[in-house]
Amino acid sequence: MEKHNAVLLLCTGGTISMSEDPVTGALRPVNFEKIFDYLPELNKIGIRTDSIAFDPLIDSSDVDPSIWSKLAHIIYDHYHQYDGFVVLHGTDTMAYSASALSFMLNNLSKAVIFTGSQLPLGVLRSDARENLLTAIEIATARENGRPIVPEVCIFFEDTLLRGNRTTKQNAEHFNAFCSHNYPPLAKAGVHIRYAKKFIHYPDPQSSLSLRTRIDQQVAVLKIFPGISEKTVRAILEMPGLKAVVLETFGSGNAPRQEWFRKALSEANDKGIILVNKTQCAVGSVEMGRYETSLDLLKAGVLSGMDITTEAIVTKLMYLMGEHSSTEEVKKLLQTNLCGEISLEDEQAYLGPLR
Repeated sequence: MEKHNAVLLLCTGGTISMSEDPVTGALRPVNFEKIFDYLPELNKIGIRTDSIAFDPLIDSSDVDPSIWSKLAHIIYDHYHQYDGFVVLHGTDTMAYSASALSFMLNNLSKAVIFTGSQLPLGVLRSDARENLLTAIEIATARENGRPIVPEVCIFFEDTLLRGNRTTKQNAEHFNAFCSHNYPPLAKAGVHIRYAKKFIHYPDPQSSLSLRTRIDQQVAVLKIFPGISEKTVRAILEMPGLKAVVLETFGSGNAPRQEWFRKALSEANDKGIILVNKTQCAVGSVEMGRYETSLDLLKAGVLSGMDITTEAIVTKLMYLMGEHSSTEEVKKLLQTNLCGEISLEDEQAYLGPLR
């Protein structure tokens, strides 16, 4: 395995970039250059690490599409100068940012690894050190002259996950993230073991293209027992709305009240894109499997298959920003663009790491 020696570290903020106030104990951002004081190992691993820090640093709760665009532009502008990229980011919205960049960086052929930590670098038991060092190693790892993982990924604790398959699952433990419907791309122990058959490789005949146009007119409507018509219509009738993600029960089921079906049909007739996403962490939407999802089909609701909420929201924003045709957006929503969904002929992916 080859290792090249240039990685660009992008620091947006997050817990990894904070320290404890010695008086109050509250977490606060630190001068980014001090991060390197905590990591003398960076001088020993033979990888040149350059850095760009956002100023001011951003709590991930404040991240929005403008930050996704800024990250994508920085990576695009420095693409030929580095062998890989590592993005330090707060955990709360990391899966949204990683999903968004997977669509914006079209035909990516180098690793973009998001990481962060549950505890700041300067804290005794911090997970930041191992997360960052391993992310850098993965970002620069090559085999047969090409990057091993040319994807937007999230690395946390000991696991590398496809970014647009990932959800934050834990606010307490170091294994903060999980990819419920797609296997890990690598596991890090004494050695880093890559699951190469699950890694998405780009079209060798195409080069990287940057696509950062975004349309934010998306809403998420979570269905729950007893949901009222007033609540549903408050979402579906919002001015300017272009798409709604319906978070439904089980394999894509929803109430069968006539007012519910009518509200969805009216929204569909107005050109609003409706996508069915299961509330379950594991599994896929199967429209029509149960009678309770037939009304959704009749109302024009599309299946989100096994996509995450983070990926479907960012995919909708991306597609609506890039395409003016609603029909084209609908077609591409059900197309696997960069590994974000499993089509029927791709379901047999489960198996051991190799």
